[in-house]
Amino acid sequence: MGFRFIEEHRDAFPAARLCQVMDVSMRGFACVPQSASQPQAAIRYGDVGAQSRLSLGSYGRPRMTEELKEIGLNIGHRRVGRLMRQNGISVVRTRKHKVTTDSNHKFNIVPNLLDRDFVAEHLNQK
Repeated sequence: MGFRFIEEHRDAFPAARLCQVMDVSMRGFACVPQSASQPQAAIRYGDVGAQSRLSLGSYGRPRMTEELKEIGLNIGHRRVGRLMRQNGISVVRTRKHKVTTDSNHKFNIVPNLLDRDFVAEHLNQK
């Protein structure tokens, strides 16, 4: 709350004096992120979400970063990863189904001798 008061009255009084009156450090005030970065973060999240939808969820952090740089956003791969993680954007990996059995083969079909009767009275009967 003190930082907000200092930011609002900064044009009327020196920031160092306001920090002294509010009993906060000047270094602490300088480290507070400015409110101007919040809309920019929202824009970047929108860009990350839009690129994710355009790629049908197949782009991960490195390729997403390249795409965002191509459209003119100067954003790092760690920030892209953090935005994706915070907003639940994840890569959807799909694989094509590979058929491994040929049911229409020309080989002889072996008759079923056991007919699901697996019980034997002695060893080596079945």
